[in-house]
Amino acid sequence: MSEVPGDSTDLIEPALEWMISSARDGERGSLAWPEQRSDAQPAASLYMGTAGVVVTLLEAHHTLRVERYAELAERGARWLALQLDDEESGLYLGLTGTAFALFAVEQALGDAEAGKASRHALDIVRSRFDGRRWNVFTELLYGHAGIALGALAAGDLDLAVLASDALASLAEPTDAGVHWTVWEGLGSRLHNMAHGTVGIAYALAAVGNAAGRTDLVELARAATRDVLSLSEDDGGDGFIVHHSDPQLEGSERYSFGWCHGPTGDAQLFRLLGQLQPEAGWDDLVRRCWRTVTHSGIPQRVRPGFWDNSGHCCGTAGVLALALDLCSDGVAGLDFADTLVADLQLRATVDANGARWSNVEFRNQPPELAPQPGWAHGNAGIIRELLRYSGTVHGVPPAYRVPWPDQPVR
Repeated sequence: MSEVPGDSTDLIEPALEWMISSARDGERGSLAWPEQRSDAQPAASLYMGTAGVVVTLLEAHHTLRVERYAELAERGARWLALQLDDEESGLYLGLTGTAFALFAVEQALGDAEAGKASRHALDIVRSRFDGRRWNVFTELLYGHAGIALGALAAGDLDLAVLASDALASLAEPTDAGVHWTVWEGLGSRLHNMAHGTVGIAYALAAVGNAAGRTDLVELARAATRDVLSLSEDDGGDGFIVHHSDPQLEGSERYSFGWCHGPTGDAQLFRLLGQLQPEAGWDDLVRRCWRTVTHSGIPQRVRPGFWDNSGHCCGTAGVLALALDLCSDGVAGLDFADTLVADLQLRATVDANGARWSNVEFRNQPPELAPQPGWAHGNAGIIRELLRYSGTVHGVPPAYRVPWPDQPVR
């Protein structure tokens, strides 16, 4: 059993301060965040920009009851409302993510202007549909699956169904079920959450359930059968699906995080388990968790293995699943303790606050610049540290803003 880390609030507040201090002042009293602190221009995206920071500020306000964080979130929303000319339409990278963050501000703080801007952003996204697709992507970050999930999370079920029906029309049969070309021109199949079949199946299942569309839920199950057929299951005790087929150059064959590994796959199985409790999905969640906890993470056992503390590809995303499974009654807090201890160890803390540097071992020097945003930086890490702190102090471990691809029980 790991030693329980010290009070993670000791790291949360310095991390919030470093993230906040990375902001840029904008028009009309607005505030925005760049992808990297050194960047001259701010960014809007949920993945690496202002939208992701705004959602984390809402979580901080909800958990810590500090009004300043609500005020900063509203200023960030004000800036996002001025950025509706974004050329991308997706969830993590595009207008759908902006709409999700603005909707969250309206719901959490009663900000009517943020809600109005959210609906306008989704109307722009809707207007870009050409009758078959939005762009060359079907996957979660840029494409149709993300538009479907983001629209659902932002209260626009009609747009979510439109995107899901477009996905249905683009499905390709396999021997085991269905899959998708995740973007046109890519010669490889991708299988997992961020860019592959798992993320698309999640979107179809979530929207199909919300809309009462059993055909979409069944298509999600067919897609999941395709993924299950690829599992290299460690004798039946674990669950892992390789990154791509044929393997994309420069990628590891196996990943363990949210983006391309069993951490993200488990979130699909959690969702399907809510829709069909007796179908064995909980066993697949446990198998994913066994693979994650026996993989060697969060230790960096060799160059290129587990070089990221962030949410998309690293420790914070695994911590999110660890806390979900604790809430579900599937796992205890032992591995979450280990992950938080690692985040504490790898944080840089000084007079400027706390932040994390990820590693690209092929670079010299290998340390990458810290980032304020969700995917690889402070916003995604803070969100999970807030929930962890509440969990260990007996507070119900619920987020203020449910994430589009993370089931809530």
